[in-house]
Amino acid sequence: MHRSLLLLLVCVLTARAAERPPNIVFVLADDLGYGEIGCQGQQLIATPNIDRLAREGMRFPQFYAGNTVCGPSRCTLMTGKNNGHARIRGNIGVNLPGAILQPEDTTVAELLQRAGYATACIGKWGLGTAGSTGMPTKKGFDYFLGYLDHVHAHNPYTEFLYRGEERVWLKNKQFREGKPNEDTGAGVAEWRGEYVPDLLADEALQWVEKNRERPFFLYWSLITPHANNEATRRTGNGSEIPDLGDYRDRDWPEPAKAHAAIISRLDADLGRLLDLLKKTGIEENTLVIFTSDNGHHNEAGHDPAFFHEAGPLRGFKRAMYEGGIRIPFIARWPGKVRAGAVPAHVGYFGDFIATAADLAHVEVPANLDSISFAPTLLGHDSEQKNHDFLYWEFHEKGFSQAALMDDHWKAVRNLRHDAPLELYDLTSDLGETKNVAAEHPDIVAKIDAYLHNARTEAPDYPIKDAPAKQL
Repeated sequence: MHRSLLLLLVCVLTARAAERPPNIVFVLADDLGYGEIGCQGQQLIATPNIDRLAREGMRFPQFYAGNTVCGPSRCTLMTGKNNGHARIRGNIGVNLPGAILQPEDTTVAELLQRAGYATACIGKWGLGTAGSTGMPTKKGFDYFLGYLDHVHAHNPYTEFLYRGEERVWLKNKQFREGKPNEDTGAGVAEWRGEYVPDLLADEALQWVEKNRERPFFLYWSLITPHANNEATRRTGNGSEIPDLGDYRDRDWPEPAKAHAAIISRLDADLGRLLDLLKKTGIEENTLVIFTSDNGHHNEAGHDPAFFHEAGPLRGFKRAMYEGGIRIPFIARWPGKVRAGAVPAHVGYFGDFIATAADLAHVEVPANLDSISFAPTLLGHDSEQKNHDFLYWEFHEKGFSQAALMDDHWKAVRNLRHDAPLELYDLTSDLGETKNVAAEHPDIVAKIDAYLHNARTEAPDYPIKDAPAKQL
């Protein structure tokens, strides 16, 4: 009898272990371009750990950010709603209602928290200010350490971060010039004692080790390689880093050395994470996703063309072209995700919430713009659903829209709601060099009809056209 009970207990425990949903680690770089990693053609910047992730996992060659700038892109990632339906649709003033998640905005962290996951956001948040309804700790995260708004996150040597809802002070001191925002933590340090990306990496690894015995979701939201725009204006070099590493003696401009060093340091931190997952014995039950919030920037004082940061794509951050919204996207889950696979599936940030819910066996809210790509991850390609359209809008300097139909017809409307649609066939013209709108009026009409109904009105994001002379 004793032996029978023991065997029964073993069977029950084995079954429970098999049913345990995967840990999910979502690593989000900030302004990392499509072509800035080795596995996507980068020749000058070393990214061995990202490349390893691609060899051991699945690299999506056509995956899209939520937007061409950080705030709305991250909102789409967290809530599964595209730019036409999401709460946050642009990088507007951080205290406006349209820049803060509300109680009715359900995040992926809230879904996973309800499913029994430990949840943490470490790094840049950008979806709610101190004391607001959009604080990470009010949107499903058990633990938070980092920056609340994107301007604060420019500064890798800030004087303070937020842990939970309280400020924690660091060993840095910023320049004080009597400006009204000098106490926001943004700006440029005059005394540098602690490089925040290093602190955040250490914190992320410690959190994983502490929570390895239960399902967990870590949203590791990096602040690199985003430029410190304030430092760019002050010194001409917005890529702040304590050590140039292997790039110190290169015959390159100083901003280029710093930019490359930041990306390689980011890559090394990812390698530390992968090593920890193996050391703790949880890598086979952990899905790691690595990506970027939008295309590469041109804000640090270096020339983006120096590194061919967009690869074969046109445009960069703030553009509706592929270089602004198509991003690196790599997923690894040993034993589950096919190593070295390069799927044809096309997805975007809004699909993450449905995918995470699928893997955690929880329901998602109704009326999302989200399709699970778990079937592609797990090799069940025949079960994979696809989007008929993907949609983006952008509100800086005017009203711009973009749509992708049937995975290859890309339409762009720049700066005005009545601007003529540009049309590109990405199958034959990945670089969007030839506008074929005149040759395909039927396709243009179909996408134009979609765009007229692709969005709901939002008080903080009215359609404001640029003057016609700017077109």
